[in-house]
Amino acid sequence: MSICDGFVGAVGNTPLIRLPRLSEETGCEILGKAEFMNPGGSVKDRAALAIIQAAERSGELRPGGTVVEGTAGNTGIGLAHICNARGYRCVIVIPETQSQEKIDLLRTLGAEVHTVPAAPYRDPANYQKVAGRMAAEMDNAVWANQFDNTANRQGHYRTTGPEIWAQAGGRVDAFVAATGTGGTLAGVSRALKERAPDTRIYLADPAGSALYSFVREGEPSPSAGNSITEGIGSSRVTANLQDTDIDDAFCIPDTESVPMVYRLLREEGLFLGSSSGVNVCGAIRAAEELGPGHTVVTILCDGGGRYYSRLFNEAWLAERGLA
Repeated sequence: MSICDGFVGAVGNTPLIRLPRLSEETGCEILGKAEFMNPGGSVKDRAALAIIQAAERSGELRPGGTVVEGTAGNTGIGLAHICNARGYRCVIVIPETQSQEKIDLLRTLGAEVHTVPAAPYRDPANYQKVAGRMAAEMDNAVWANQFDNTANRQGHYRTTGPEIWAQAGGRVDAFVAATGTGGTLAGVSRALKERAPDTRIYLADPAGSALYSFVREGEPSPSAGNSITEGIGSSRVTANLQDTDIDDAFCIPDTESVPMVYRLLREEGLFLGSSSGVNVCGAIRAAEELGPGHTVVTILCDGGGRYYSRLFNEAWLAERGLA
């Protein structure tokens, strides 16, 4: 008998799913780590848990305390679940540009949600900086600070990376992931390269993000265009991403990633969000670069139900030339 101890005990140990159609097309094994099967519905459950556990161990977060975070949605959702399970208050600051489904879900989970206008990181009104100030003004409160709190990447180093290695039978030729905070890519890459230094690490970046140029040229500079993806891409190199050994990067436009989301649904039976489309497109590019016979792993980040009003709204997509 195998029993998980509550919500927290159910985080992690997600399946590694072979994508048959794409594997056959590329001649490589294309494998997706099914992070949408975490109990809170996304890969960000891992970061949320690691951050809260680190704050508990340090004594910074005490019983009855408050967790404050600026988030595009999924980390906040994971935090809200864990706060409920641990008896903490959860306060979320989220850009008003994010999907209404995620904002509504946060409120349903009991989080105190503050929506703010989207603002660049350099602006004091940026949602992350607003969250940091709010936490500093409260008693017995912590700012999760998912972007620069390296407990995030340590959680993936301890769990996600070793799980992938074991599930793939010690055969991972390449790992590909988009990044927002940098935690998943940084933690998994460290775990895999410790076990096999020749493992290729690729960053998949949406249009308009500055991380493609950071990997290719050493300095973050926004690529041309923009993207409808939420929670990935960045204008800066976070503390989690710093000093990560990344071999190369791909810039994935929405005209490539959105059709892939629909392919994953209609050909693989997987109902996923836009970041998973970016990741799988990156995995295909890695497979094409490496050639047949290799094993390429990526992250299937969250489910498509959080994006009904946008990604799965034909009229909304048509307005942006994506339908």
